[in-house]
Amino acid sequence: MKIYNDYLDTIKSAIDRDKSAQGLFSGISESDSRLEKGVQSLMLHREIPDNRLLPSLDELAKELGAKPNFDQQLGMHPDFAHLKNTNKYEKHYIVSGFIDIKGSTRLFARYKPETVLVITNTIQKAAIHTCLIFGGYVHRLHGDGLFVYFGGKNKCIKSSVYDILQCVSVFTYFVKNDLRNLFEAQGIEKIYTRIGIDLGYDKDLVWSMAGIGETSEVTTCSLHTNLASKMQASAESNGIVIGQNIKDNLTSEDRDLFQSVNIRTGNVNDRYIYSDVDAKIFYTQYDFNWLIFLKRQSFIVSDPVGEIWIKQSNVRDRNIEQIAPIASLNKPYFDGKQTQI
Repeated sequence: MKIYNDYLDTIKSAIDRDKSAQGLFSGISESDSRLEKGVQSLMLHREIPDNRLLPSLDELAKELGAKPNFDQQLGMHPDFAHLKNTNKYEKHYIVSGFIDIKGSTRLFARYKPETVLVITNTIQKAAIHTCLIFGGYVHRLHGDGLFVYFGGKNKCIKSSVYDILQCVSVFTYFVKNDLRNLFEAQGIEKIYTRIGIDLGYDKDLVWSMAGIGETSEVTTCSLHTNLASKMQASAESNGIVIGQNIKDNLTSEDRDLFQSVNIRTGNVNDRYIYSDVDAKIFYTQYDFNWLIFLKRQSFIVSDPVGEIWIKQSNVRDRNIEQIAPIASLNKPYFDGKQTQI
C-alpha cells in the first residue's frame, strides 16, 4: 500500500546495521560499548519521531483530512479526564479494540536487543499513528500491541464503529503484506497481528478512575471492554474478530462481511464469546472480512492484480516544476508560466 514505506525503511535500516555490526564490536572496551549503545539510542530517536507521522503515512492523513492528536496521554481519554482523582463515574458508550502483534519474540534469536527495540517500536508506533489518523485514543500498551478506544461525547456510535474498522483494516493489510514481505526477505516468518473489537452501549459501560494517585488511569468497566481482548484471542493470524454490537451498527451493505467464528473453527462452542443460559444472553463473535471492507472504502483503489492503493482524490501543491517534463511534450498547452494546478 506504500503508505508505510518510511516505517519499513526504518526497520530495514536497523536490520542492515545489525548485520554490518556482527563481529565488529567483539572485544571492544566498556567505553566503546557505551558509545555503541549511545549511537543506537540516537538513531532510534531520529528514526521514530514522537510527535509526527513519518512522511509516507502523513500522505494518508492529508488525504483523509485528519489531524492526529499527539497530545494524548495513556489512560486518559480527554472526554473523561475530569474523572481522574475523583470517586465519580459516568455511563457512556465506547468502542474498544485490542491490537496484538504476535511472533516478535523470535526476533531476539536473530538480532541484538537494540535492533529488536527499533523493530518493535517502529511497528507499535505505526499502529499508534494509524489509530490517531482515524480518531482513536490509545489507552494502554501491551508489549508490542495496544488497547484503543474509538468514540466519545462528540462522536456518534456508527461513525466510531466505521472509524475503528477502517483503522484496523489498513493496519492489518500493512502487517499481512508489506511487513511480511520485508521479514520474509530476511528469513523471518510468522510476524502477524490479531485484533478483537467490541462496542459497549451507555447502559452497559461505566467510566471511572482505577488505581490510586498517579498509579491510576481513567478506564471503562464493561463486559464489552473485556470481550474485545477475548475476541483477539479468537482471531486467526492477521484476522479481526468483532462482537454482535459492532455488526448491528453497520449498514446492510457491509453486514455480508461477517460469519460466526464457529464456521471457521468447526467448533459449535466458538459461536458465542459470552453466554449465560439463566440470563438468556448469547453474544455472538464474528470473523470480519477486513480486506473486502477495505476495498469498499472511498479512499482506496485496487489495481488489476489485486494490490490496493490510497486514492489520490485531490491534487495538492503540484507546481509547474513538477509537471514541466510531461507538459512540455504537449505544447502549445504548456507555456512555462509559474502557475499551480
